Amino acid sequence: MTHNIHAKEVVMYPDGRVDTHNASEYIGLSEKTLAMMRCNGTGPKFVKRGRIFYFKEDLDTWLNAGGRFTSTAQAQQAAA
Repeated sequence: MTHNIHAKEVVMYPDGRVDTHNASEYIGLSEKTLAMMRCNGTGPKFVKRGRIFYFKEDLDTWLNAGGRFTSTAQAQQAAA
């Protein structure tokens, strides 16, 4: 069995900013999910300068802060 891994290209500004599309590609969530998380205050930090931007360091921090689990039961217990 062969597995093909496809790299996704993420376009980043020189100062480390990415737009919503590239942020969603980077963290593996849809743009709509990111929008819902912005409204709920549960997603990564962002800035709004006419458009929404994320900084890579904030995306990395958010990903690492989520915790790592060995089962879905463990994740549900942590969320409660």
